[in-house]
Amino acid sequence: MNASLSANHQPDPYSPEFITMVKDWVAQHFEAFKADLADLVKHQSLAFDGYDRDALHASSDAVAELFRDVGLHELHRLTEVDDDGNTSGPAVLARVAATDNKPTMLLYAHHDVQPVGDPSAWHTDPWVATEYQGRLYGRGTADDKAGIIVHYAALKALNELLGPDHGLGVTVFIEGEEEIGSPFFAQFLQHHRELLAADTIVVADSSNWSVDVPALTTSLRGMMDGVIEVTVADHPVHSGLFGGPMLDAITVLSRIIASLHDAAGDVAVEGLKQTRWADVRYDEDEFRNQTGAIEGLKFAGTGNLADRLWNKAALNIIGIDATSISESANAIVPTARARFSMRLGPGMDPHEAMQAVTSHIRALDVHGAKVQVYPGESGRPFVVESDTAATDMMKQALSDAWGTGAIETGLGGSIPFVADLVDAFPNANILLTGVEDPDTKAHAPNESLDLSVLRHAIEAEILVLARMAMSR
Repeated sequence: MNASLSANHQPDPYSPEFITMVKDWVAQHFEAFKADLADLVKHQSLAFDGYDRDALHASSDAVAELFRDVGLHELHRLTEVDDDGNTSGPAVLARVAATDNKPTMLLYAHHDVQPVGDPSAWHTDPWVATEYQGRLYGRGTADDKAGIIVHYAALKALNELLGPDHGLGVTVFIEGEEEIGSPFFAQFLQHHRELLAADTIVVADSSNWSVDVPALTTSLRGMMDGVIEVTVADHPVHSGLFGGPMLDAITVLSRIIASLHDAAGDVAVEGLKQTRWADVRYDEDEFRNQTGAIEGLKFAGTGNLADRLWNKAALNIIGIDATSISESANAIVPTARARFSMRLGPGMDPHEAMQAVTSHIRALDVHGAKVQVYPGESGRPFVVESDTAATDMMKQALSDAWGTGAIETGLGGSIPFVADLVDAFPNANILLTGVEDPDTKAHAPNESLDLSVLRHAIEAEILVLARMAMSR
């Protein structure tokens, strides 16, 4: 149905007839939306240092064209510059103001993506969206270019089903550097606060419980990272002549790393208290299958698996600088470095956690080695108020779209800018939705999107926007 509903004949937006109308509309346009997503995937939009910035700008141009197509003619391409001359990834801000006392919705997604890693690990070209057995493969198909398509499709539907004079205020903000920690996000908020102000904020960058069960994310772990550097000498020395009395830097660093977890695998750093407990249980066999864990691998930590993923601290070593095996010699290595990444459950403060890690390391017996801890990026945990009218509306829309009840879940990953949104707009409702599922493999080779999830996510957002537009 392409004709918009007349102002005098708008059905109950919660009625089965309206839900069917929305589903029919999405089915009619779905192939076009898949093509739009494929067009976005081809842009190698990497915000990391060392990659072609032209591709990132071309990606933002493609995003801008989409939202111009749905009538958001107040359109801004935004960049920020810090005091050191560093420039943000290009963002797109498009909006139409509310009329008739209707609320304003801010729709967020990001167009930058993760590097592809080892190309040989991919079964398809990572920069060509490839459909196979109901899934669309390619870098960014799910994280988070599908989120862009959800917003675009929902706005297109809103214009066609309710008419362009629906009155709902809509602001779309598509960021260009989320995958590097959104370093300029607070600056965007500071400089464009009035343009970004909204009653309800929908962040399309999360995951669902499964392909068949939608989820509204109600908590996010925070994060912080840093580098541990160990020095035992100012130059390498012969391990045969001097080995024994002098431990090498790699061994000392290894002992420090080993101290960060207790015998059960829980983080051994004091002061990181769990304050929230999950209401659902995560199946360990399913988790094993999703992670590709080798047979016989024991999972670390204690307590409910969902709590270990969402509500407890987790620490991983994600990189080591040391002599490679191919370049190793019979010499005592004088310096070694390790980068750690720490996820923080709700209620944990990233700066206090960094102090706790640093204090833990300083208290260790390192045989007199020089040990430095260098803090890196950080982001606070977040908990959604789950008893608001907006939360209920989103859960109902997800349930109507999927045909099964939506559940509330936590997310083990971190979205640092959400805390910035809370600071900037403390009275706004923040809703975390997404198009990912447990088999998406975001950030890994063979990232993919289940096409039924994309379809239902579009349906759900149409329902939310339409119900907001007709609520006053």
